[in-house]
Amino acid sequence: MNLKIITLIVGSLLLELVAAANETDSVNDVLDQFHQAAAEADFETYFSLFTDDGVFIGTDASERWTVDEFKAYAKPHFDAGKGWTFTPKNRHINHPKNFDHASFDELLTSKAYGLCRGTGVVRKVGDQWKIEQYHLTIPIPNEQASAVVELIKAQSK
Repeated sequence: MNLKIITLIVGSLLLELVAAANETDSVNDVLDQFHQAAAEADFETYFSLFTDDGVFIGTDASERWTVDEFKAYAKPHFDAGKGWTFTPKNRHINHPKNFDHASFDELLTSKAYGLCRGTGVVRKVGDQWKIEQYHLTIPIPNEQASAVVELIKAQSK
């Protein structure tokens, strides 16, 4: 293989790595803005970060909201200046080479709920990343899972 071809291959790989790092930074920025807007009860910014067909899935099994449904739920809270604060501790972002979607998972802390996990999907809309789905869960340690399952079973009887 001649030096020109090797240089082109290495250059192409480096460009892919830079593009991936830039997209990862952009997704991180959107998720950080999302949490900041919630903490500040900033309704407009918070919901501008969702896709039009976005979904928020809460910790309760009944909590699957479209953006419009979630707006209706959140609006009175945000209008009263009562957002919610979840502080990211650890985040992973996975995206395919075409960079039009990415998935993520993050550990969060909250005064109300303690350790939580957020997972979801972001989608590139034009040149901006938007949240297509966000799913908030409370991770249950394996050694406590049986007791929690029994509580849920008892409640659903």
